[in-house]
Amino acid sequence: MTTRLKVSAPASIANLAVGYDILGVAVDIVSDEILGRLSSTEGIKITKITGDQKKLPLVWSKNTAGVAIDQFLQKIGKPKQGIEIEIRKKIGIGTGLGSSASSACAGVVLANELLGRPLDKKELLHPAIIGESAADGAIHGDNVAPCLLGGIQLVSDSQAGDTHRVIAPDGLYFTIVSQSMEILTSQSRAVLSAELSLKKHIQQTANLGGFLLGLQRHDFPLIKKSLRDVVIEPQRKHLIPNFSELQEIALKENALGCSISGAGPAIFALSQNSHIAGLIKDQWEKYLGDQKIEFKSYLSPINHQGTVKC
Repeated sequence: MTTRLKVSAPASIANLAVGYDILGVAVDIVSDEILGRLSSTEGIKITKITGDQKKLPLVWSKNTAGVAIDQFLQKIGKPKQGIEIEIRKKIGIGTGLGSSASSACAGVVLANELLGRPLDKKELLHPAIIGESAADGAIHGDNVAPCLLGGIQLVSDSQAGDTHRVIAPDGLYFTIVSQSMEILTSQSRAVLSAELSLKKHIQQTANLGGFLLGLQRHDFPLIKKSLRDVVIEPQRKHLIPNFSELQEIALKENALGCSISGAGPAIFALSQNSHIAGLIKDQWEKYLGDQKIEFKSYLSPINHQGTVKC
């Protein structure tokens, strides 16, 4: 047996309001960890999972980390390689913060490290995306790409694992709040209509373009004008208690934008600096505290490293 290694994979915010299934960012709030080693016994074995409230399968073929590792091993031509892993879940399942993506990313990076890094990090993206799809059956890289590579990522082709880092101004900060409830991605996708009006398509496309251009130019008024979801948020916000009130609070405190993190129920607000982000956090905590609602809240800059060996 080889020495056991540990890998850490951060939480992430998918969609970023205007980029459904194509845009995401890694954040420094909490990270999943996977420990593992090579084994003389063929195949992948998950020996232990902690922090999941016994919700996740130990059978590797039904676990995002296991499927991602299997895809990696097939990619490098070692499908029978023995690997044992222990998963430590710290990102809440069904919170909208990329829990399934984190496990998949940690799995492929760990396997790659154990086998001497036969692939560069970006080549790990496709196995991780396939692994993450084990959670809900959908192929989308908007959580996986930032979790693996860090920063804000624009995924132009999830099937091919094609992603591009988006340049953003220094100092951007996220305020995140997650009420004590669970919304699975499959449930959140089920409420979405397959029909989209031409008017909404044009407006959302313009918002996405404006947001990306605003980030590139450090144009905060343009970011604020553009960071508005007119397609997905209106269909999903009823799933999240107090969403409209929390969004109103954030915008009143001068957030650049506020929307649903991934499938929810987590909500994010993007701010120009940590001071504004902190004010939003204080006001959110006061509001939810007055409502006697259990929640977790966070402040975070952009995580630029992604998944790393510890």
